[in-house]
Amino acid sequence: MGSSLDDLWGQSTRNLKAVSYEGLYEDFHWKLPVSYNIGVDACDRHAQDKGKLALIYDKGNGTHEKWTFWELMRHSNRLANALAGLGCERGDRVAVLLSQGPHVPIAHLAAFKLGAISVPLFTLFGSEALTYRLNDSGSRVLVTDQENYERIMDFRNELNHLEHVIVVDGAVSGAWFWEELLLNAAPDFAAASTTPDDPAIIIYTSGTTGPAKGALHGHRILPGHLPGVSLPHEFAPQQGDLFWTPADWAWIGGLFDVLFPSLHFGTPVVAHRMRKFDPEHAFELIEKWGIQNVFMPPTSLKMMRQVAHPKERWKLQLRTIASGGEPLGDETLQWGENALGLHINEFYGQTECNLVVSNNRSLFSPRHNSMGRAVPGHVVAVIDDKGEPVKPGVVGEIAVKRPDPVMFLRYWNRPEATAAKFTGDWMRTGDTGKMDEEGYFYFVGRADDVISSAGYRIGPAEIEEALVKHPGVLMSAVVGSPDSLRGEVVKAFVQLREGVQASDELAQEIRQWVKSRVGAHEYPREVEFVDAFPMTPSGKIQRNVLKRLEYDKKGTQRP
Repeated sequence: MGSSLDDLWGQSTRNLKAVSYEGLYEDFHWKLPVSYNIGVDACDRHAQDKGKLALIYDKGNGTHEKWTFWELMRHSNRLANALAGLGCERGDRVAVLLSQGPHVPIAHLAAFKLGAISVPLFTLFGSEALTYRLNDSGSRVLVTDQENYERIMDFRNELNHLEHVIVVDGAVSGAWFWEELLLNAAPDFAAASTTPDDPAIIIYTSGTTGPAKGALHGHRILPGHLPGVSLPHEFAPQQGDLFWTPADWAWIGGLFDVLFPSLHFGTPVVAHRMRKFDPEHAFELIEKWGIQNVFMPPTSLKMMRQVAHPKERWKLQLRTIASGGEPLGDETLQWGENALGLHINEFYGQTECNLVVSNNRSLFSPRHNSMGRAVPGHVVAVIDDKGEPVKPGVVGEIAVKRPDPVMFLRYWNRPEATAAKFTGDWMRTGDTGKMDEEGYFYFVGRADDVISSAGYRIGPAEIEEALVKHPGVLMSAVVGSPDSLRGEVVKAFVQLREGVQASDELAQEIRQWVKSRVGAHEYPREVEFVDAFPMTPSGKIQRNVLKRLEYDKKGTQRP
């Protein structure tokens, strides 16, 4: 492909002892080709070796399929021809409503080769969320399965732009059947001549505040991700690497933290649908296929932490674990060291600009509560309201400087929102944080998660970290609850470990626990025990939902 990752990473990692973070960061330069198409890069260029393994599809019923790059190429070529036959043209949107499986990469690859724009959709979305995304994106074609097609038919007349539905697993009335379409389509296809900046995919944000926004990315999104994928996976690809994630392939974390970077590297990926995450089943799957590299959302890792003696129960060949989306905390990081013999490398990014900060144990020692340092190829800083970088140790907003190949092109149909995302050349993440003298970044919280109490600005991350160290606490979420005297007080929502009983005495113990560890101005004055948390579809705790409920309950208007 010609990116400097292939040149620099491949050469420098032959002798890791001679590699320094500073040297990698200073020497890295993007070398994107003038013509670039994800479909060719992530699939076709590997297909000359007809036996080269691309995908292992574990169906979960004791059976599996193995797909080569050659097979992915032929199927995606046929689908691209079929889409063209349905009138789909360059720039048209092709929505993909499927769980992990071979049809997902084939559908996206076909759209990329055609020059169309793919739109991944989460199968657990309700009717309103699906209707909104399909209409907002103007999707002309939807690729789905029978189960989700039946749901779509309930509100089909509300979908203003949808012309064709392709069902992958059976013939149904009113839709095209995948097998028949591909059978009648040619297996050769000349991919559209696209540039790195040509639109490739619209990935909708989780929509924690207001309607979800569609982040439009160019074909450059894949090469832009490569340094940020390789770094937390200790210079992937290495011999024997095999990737898996429980994260749904409708999200940037599933698609571009794992699936397409792995295919770019020529490294196989395990596909497996988990309707609900089961930590023991996750360990079984890792053992079964000899998975060496996993991206695990923090919530999944915290659930796996409850499984006793995993190394004794399963023969694991894990080489790397990467995690991002929420701070992990020392408790989970220490569990990784003790229970798995691995350091979990945390990273940071968001849908609009992903994987720009990361840890890598081989390059530099991790620091307490730090999400790492800027990934080579990305300029990251903490800025003030005017867009000026602040001094080390000062809390501000984390920002990324453009141009940057992993950065989104714009929000779909939202020029005002796009403009508001930038101050000069800095893309504002909406996350508060700080950076130390050596460039380590520390997450404080979402800008709207910051608690304003008696003149103090308090981030939830440090308090939540202290809470989960309590022996009775499994997970926690901290928000500001309205208070007539202080403006807001710190409130902790706490999910207890199995067998631990909620009580007023335990709530008081938890308050004192945090007070002695974090400070008298930051301890939770209110503690509420819960069985579960409201989550975004990508697995992050929705603090904004908890905060809104608090304000509604107390009859106070949010500031």
